[in-house]
Amino acid sequence: MSTAVNPSVISAAATIYTGDILQGVPVIRQLNVHDLEPGRKHRFFFQGVQMGTGQHWYVPVMVAKGHQDGKRVCLTAGVHGDELSPVNAVQRIMAALDPTQMSGTVMAVYDLSRPAKEYTQRNWTIAQKGGFMIDLNRVWTGDEAGENPPIRHAGLLWNRLFRQNVDVALDYHTASTGGDFTMFIFADFRNPAIRQIAELFPVEQIKDDPGEDGSLEMAFVRVGIPVITIEIGGPRSFDFRKIAMAIEGSLNVLKHYRVIEGSIDRTSKEAETFFGNAFETIRSTTGGFLELLVDLGDQVTPGQQVAIQRNSFGDIVAEYRVSVAGEVATIARDALSEPGGRIIQILYNRTEGY
Repeated sequence: MSTAVNPSVISAAATIYTGDILQGVPVIRQLNVHDLEPGRKHRFFFQGVQMGTGQHWYVPVMVAKGHQDGKRVCLTAGVHGDELSPVNAVQRIMAALDPTQMSGTVMAVYDLSRPAKEYTQRNWTIAQKGGFMIDLNRVWTGDEAGENPPIRHAGLLWNRLFRQNVDVALDYHTASTGGDFTMFIFADFRNPAIRQIAELFPVEQIKDDPGEDGSLEMAFVRVGIPVITIEIGGPRSFDFRKIAMAIEGSLNVLKHYRVIEGSIDRTSKEAETFFGNAFETIRSTTGGFLELLVDLGDQVTPGQQVAIQRNSFGDIVAEYRVSVAGEVATIARDALSEPGGRIIQILYNRTEGY
């Protein structure tokens, strides 16, 4: 029998404290930001899904509650466990906020995929069927009675934390381990509000993108909440240059919605952001050692050679060329590439069939 919660019921639900205290921080299993005292910052551990032992995974949550009513903005960092620059960016954004001078709320949710974060790996390892890995960003909105812990965890977060507390969402990510990204945004331009917030960021590239099924971004889109996915470079370390751009754009969004006061700083216009609506993805055709001939942000033209592969003897076994004009958006940082591995993605503008 399903125990999934009806979102219409959750929309009026009050904050529920479990009574537990972890490291001096109260534990909740449901949040309603309207219950919180205004003019201050609040810290919680959200009680997530149980482990096999019956204990729980706990997700850190911070809420800056303004003195006045206003937009409720959600910042999420750590849907994947190897994404560290997002955590640093959101920590710095929250540190910059003064709730006594704010309207509305800003809710930061860190390390959503807790077991993945503990091992700095992208996906959540579960014990079922001898053990396999699940991408938490392909199971939203989840199901509290779902078939495995990540699906249940997503359902708990969606029903009890996100759904009733968010008007606008910024979802921060990086490339996966072994790869790298420019300072990049995915945004669904079919929604003018989404395009507007994307263009408030002084980033290197923006892709008009309909989103991925099962992603947190798509979950917000489908309930009418403006959201963008912000890619802050590569995984497993802090990229402070790109973190600074993410912070600048995020504060612009808060200013735009009058959550905080102040003039808008640099946007995509000042940064001369490159816009595209499609990727050309080049994958390795063979195994071998990869040598890239271009780097992130480089402009490419049709027919340009962008990479070669060599075998263990040093012989060239593959050469790779692009077929479009655009800019390099993602690259492989791992020097050894298996057949089918993604080598490079070119952001470009497709006119036919778009």
